[in-house]
Amino acid sequence: MVPEEKLPCDLNLIEETLFRVPPESLVRFRTVSKKWNALFDDKMFINNHKMTFRFILATNSKFYSVSITPKIEVRELTLDIPGLESHKLKVLIDCNGFLLCGMDKEAVVWNPWLRQARWMKPEVNDQPILRFNGIGYEYDNMKREGSGYKTLVSHPNELATKSVWKIHDFASNSWKDKELVISGSNGITLLATSVTLNGILYWVASYLQNNSSFVLVYFNFSNEKVHKFSDLPCGENHHSDVIVLRLFMEDRLSLLKQCHLTKKIEIWVTKNKIKNCRSGDVEWMNFMEVSTPNLPGLVKPSYFIDHKKLVVCSCDETGQAWIYVMGDNKLISKIQIDSVVDLWPLHCTCFPSLVPVPRSRSQTKEAALQV
Repeated sequence: MVPEEKLPCDLNLIEETLFRVPPESLVRFRTVSKKWNALFDDKMFINNHKMTFRFILATNSKFYSVSITPKIEVRELTLDIPGLESHKLKVLIDCNGFLLCGMDKEAVVWNPWLRQARWMKPEVNDQPILRFNGIGYEYDNMKREGSGYKTLVSHPNELATKSVWKIHDFASNSWKDKELVISGSNGITLLATSVTLNGILYWVASYLQNNSSFVLVYFNFSNEKVHKFSDLPCGENHHSDVIVLRLFMEDRLSLLKQCHLTKKIEIWVTKNKIKNCRSGDVEWMNFMEVSTPNLPGLVKPSYFIDHKKLVVCSCDETGQAWIYVMGDNKLISKIQIDSVVDLWPLHCTCFPSLVPVPRSRSQTKEAALQV
């Protein structure tokens, strides 16, 4: 038996080796031992892996990953999704390690780290244009069956007060219409893209179109209802302000606001973990402010918080993509992503995950028969 005091060194050696193993191989190693399985769920291990990245950018013909280590490195990703190159992407959403690549009438769910993908196509050919809002899951079904992933789909430019939306079920590969009603509101418009936390979708929303009355709302797949979550923590807002919702520390929410006049950036985060979606449990705190001369105006930015630094991907007025690093109330660095030739790329944060793209029940049975 190996002496107890030698185990940490051996484990460190194993980790150093596994940092270099391709992600698709790591999934197969989960069954080696409980320690290895726990290691692959450790976010620090994933962050230290040589193939870890923080942003995904999509142009008309190519995908790129952007690593911050802290050196910024851009890699072109292999398009291992047959048929995707012939479609024009409309949305790119990070959903807990999955990417939702939405088009006019269909979408691809992709785990670029594992190089796994799955198409979602409507049941009828004459389906009107759709907007794919995000991937969540029914929490009880996840615990009981290890499944339950679903996608919420809406029609562009429709209010969420009383609209027929669609829900796609990954397990059954079926679609159903759902009338979403928000009681007590005169109509809201969901702004930008959703954030998924504990299977629930969250958005910044406006009560009236082109109005400055913003709130946070959420959609729960377990009861298929939309509710108000909380008021925005950043006070009075203008409809031209940049407001983006993201995750913080993987179990909290963060909110970025940039004033359209002063270009000042404020970051707010929830003080405690979001264990459920009851607004009474929410307490926001001001986490960071950046207000310096020549601060760029952000255009549909994606961002993440790294300790006390804010890392932002955004386009300038010409459509060229940049990475900005901010902290201590100043712009620390900015780097133009020269390798992305096309202007105005779609982009989002993306934290690698070893969770496989969910299959349908028929795909699961077919795979079991092939083993």
